[in-house]
Amino acid sequence: MILEAKQMGQTIKMSKLINPHFYRLWRTSKPYVVAKGGRGSFKSSVISLKLVAMVKHWTQLGKNVSVICVRENASYLRDSVYSQIKWALDMLSLYDEYKFYTSPLRIVHRRTGSTFYFYGADDPMKLKSNVVGNVVAVWFEEAANFKGQTVFDQSIPTFIRQKPVFTNQVKVFFSYNPPKNPYDWINEWVKKCERDEDYFVDTSTYLDDEWGFTNDEQLKLIEKYKVNDPDYYRWLYLGEVVGLGTNVYNFELFNRVDEIPDNDYLSDLYFSMDIGHDVSATTCGAYGLSINGNLYVLDTYYYSPAGKVNKKPPTELAQDVHDFVERTCDKYDMDPVNMTADSADGALDNQYYSMFGIHWHKVAKKRKVEMIDRVQDILAQGRIFVLDIDDNQVFLSEHRDYRWDEKTLNGDDPKVIKEKDHTCDQFMYLCLDNERDFGLKW
Repeated sequence: MILEAKQMGQTIKMSKLINPHFYRLWRTSKPYVVAKGGRGSFKSSVISLKLVAMVKHWTQLGKNVSVICVRENASYLRDSVYSQIKWALDMLSLYDEYKFYTSPLRIVHRRTGSTFYFYGADDPMKLKSNVVGNVVAVWFEEAANFKGQTVFDQSIPTFIRQKPVFTNQVKVFFSYNPPKNPYDWINEWVKKCERDEDYFVDTSTYLDDEWGFTNDEQLKLIEKYKVNDPDYYRWLYLGEVVGLGTNVYNFELFNRVDEIPDNDYLSDLYFSMDIGHDVSATTCGAYGLSINGNLYVLDTYYYSPAGKVNKKPPTELAQDVHDFVERTCDKYDMDPVNMTADSADGALDNQYYSMFGIHWHKVAKKRKVEMIDRVQDILAQGRIFVLDIDDNQVFLSEHRDYRWDEKTLNGDDPKVIKEKDHTCDQFMYLCLDNERDFGLKW
């Protein structure tokens, strides 16, 4: 490991940018490096510094090289790996040596043309067919969110074939937080990696931070998770595969209140809707984000056609939801920041637009376990408060009774029991669609 790098007349001590825990990862000669563990362990920071240091080595020799950075979806690239590489360049005082492009995303060394490329794995064939030449490293960030090992198997050979003649290997990095489910594909995959002599597998947590990079505010937040939901803390920050259990949520974390306290008034208003069909319920939730970052469940509209001979047509449902939205906006004297709806059903949204000239925002849904994680995250922070009114009781009861299907827990794609879960779905859509506003940046 190069512990010192001279740049622009100053000496940068790499050993002070990287916690001692990661020295072995930095030095390893193995071609495949797996960095797993809890949130806030700085594993992504270390990998980004390593990649920048590798490119610096080759540019100093006048070589043109390529580094490939991959996320599961192209929409996440700019705020994750792209920003992470920019940070690493800045830390090593190399920022001015590069040009930055956003369409397409790439970072290019001014003198040699060496380039960091950024790709989404949501189009595997496009990823497989990329030919850029002189690839020295590949980074799969948030690897647990990829659809499966197939992405690695299909793309890695493509990039290895582009190894330059002046190096003996393409270095491949994987970084991720282990899923809770022990049967998730990546948990099974890493077991095989640990037995493969070509793989270096590292596990890290925020407790490995010897240099004090974790600030007091972050430590305070971590402590909230630890106190509110110890199992969730063990998974999120210790990287433990804790299992899913049967209950989806810890119901004790839904704090019931009679009113919003005077010292925590609302700053933003949101709505989220799950649209039912002939026999399933349509529900709309009203939510308020407070100045203290708390999320209040203000009110719930719920209509179930089950057992009814004469079911409400779309025109009547649209009117009901519109009245609910208008009534809530009037009560709190606020306009909504966002109105979220299930992307799978457009009929009610089209009817709503026809009647009121407003389209609901269609949430880009993810796997159920990923959407549930966002709800569990804000719950574990102790930030969910439910107004204890009659119309919110259905929200409380459905979340209390929300269960995993035990028959699916021994597989990599666990399912929930699809009964009386409509408020659960619309709450998931809310947290996913507004994750930035709610401080749930994933």
